[in-house]
Amino acid sequence: MIGDGARFSGTSDVDPAQLEQAIKAPCAWHAADLTPNDWIMPIPANVMAELDNLAGILNSYGGSIEALTPDRFALSAATELMDSVRTRVNEGVGFAVLDRLPVERWGDKVAKAVAWVLTSMLGPVVMQKVDGTRLYEVKDSGAKLGYGVRRSITNLDQDFHTDGGWLSETPEITTLVCMRPASSGGLSRVASLATAHNQLRGRHPDLLGRLYRPFWWDRQAEHLPEESKSSRHPVFAKSDGKLTVRHYDDYVRKGYKLLCAHLDQQGDAALVAMKAIVNAPENWIEFRLEPGQIEYVNNHVLAHARTAFEDDSTNGGRYLLRLWNRRAGGIELEQSTEAAE
Repeated sequence: MIGDGARFSGTSDVDPAQLEQAIKAPCAWHAADLTPNDWIMPIPANVMAELDNLAGILNSYGGSIEALTPDRFALSAATELMDSVRTRVNEGVGFAVLDRLPVERWGDKVAKAVAWVLTSMLGPVVMQKVDGTRLYEVKDSGAKLGYGVRRSITNLDQDFHTDGGWLSETPEITTLVCMRPASSGGLSRVASLATAHNQLRGRHPDLLGRLYRPFWWDRQAEHLPEESKSSRHPVFAKSDGKLTVRHYDDYVRKGYKLLCAHLDQQGDAALVAMKAIVNAPENWIEFRLEPGQIEYVNNHVLAHARTAFEDDSTNGGRYLLRLWNRRAGGIELEQSTEAAE
């Protein structure tokens, strides 16, 4: 059962705990605060030597990429580099771009496997679909946007969002491995949701509390047939004194439509205010991912987006790989089959 009308609309007599002070951590940035040096992390020569050796081993590997674990290989320098990536993602500006794997020299098969091994150093790589997919291909499939068809497999633009907002446990890190960029467009954007929280606190304190209360989210058809198509989660949550954010205006509004439910007026106003702040040009940065670059984004405090793109027949099409890291809750897509109470 969905429950009573108050819980269904998202209103409640109990206000969840909120952050009481402005966030002053490095992840609460504006576009003017950053230069490419803040997020681009070159691969040092000693790390590349280890990765070239790994590539040679993997060139003849015939098993599943998902069976590969870092402890099977001599990668001490690479481990140290990925520790630095983790620090920048978790304690610094919230994202990093590793620059870069020699995709052209290694080929797609080996580059995918090396990227998997490196990303596994940040924590378990978890499922992204109910069918168990953990290595998700981001490319234009030609499919038309509709229920169960994510924008990630079209060439359409994609608004700022965090990945897996409908899940009981969202991924901590979203990883994008660029195998091939688009012929034109397909630019990456990143925005700080910590900054959005600060600005909402200053400009719309009357709406901030609503974002700490639950909304219905479209589960993107990633559930068993007998389960609810929508799940209930807040946009903002306070956990151990820190902020955790889920953000995707589109998925929330679709979550209500799937249930033929009414989004309350305050909830609508809060979503509109947050989207306007996140989309403000002074609050996001834009860059082009090049072949072999790997983007790591803190999915709990940053949102990411991409512009629409076009491909021609000569480059094989824009092709990225997406991986999700989550240290808690196992590798399953959901920790519970109950999406709604």
